[in-house]
Amino acid sequence: MIESLTVKSRATEEFIDITAQVQDIVSRSRTGEGICVIYTPHTTAAITINENADPAVQKDILKGLRHLKFDQVDFSHAEGNSHAHIKSSLIGCSETVILDNGRLNLGTWQGIYFCEFDGPRTRTVLVTILSQT
Repeated sequence: MIESLTVKSRATEEFIDITAQVQDIVSRSRTGEGICVIYTPHTTAAITINENADPAVQKDILKGLRHLKFDQVDFSHAEGNSHAHIKSSLIGCSETVILDNGRLNLGTWQGIYFCEFDGPRTRTVLVTILSQT
């Protein structure tokens, strides 16, 4: 089973919490135990798991990535978004979460984030559930 989420970013760079949408897919799958893979097929976006209690954490991650100053390098890529490609590669295009009793087995403060590095855009996130049984 593969389901697709549409994510609309509003800024050049932002983290969008998609935890609830992924959990909804898990719930509808009626899978008790297994794994959930969250993947984005975009080269200037990423998926990560990080703290969802304090929104300052997402801002600080973006600030830290900006501090690397990739956007000031004279890259060869004609589109001018090489910095977004590098950030996507650093964070990664997927995450895997263990399912326990039909729920994402995330830590108390964890959330699943779509990371936009070349927005605003309309993006796709693919979610697949692999059942243990």
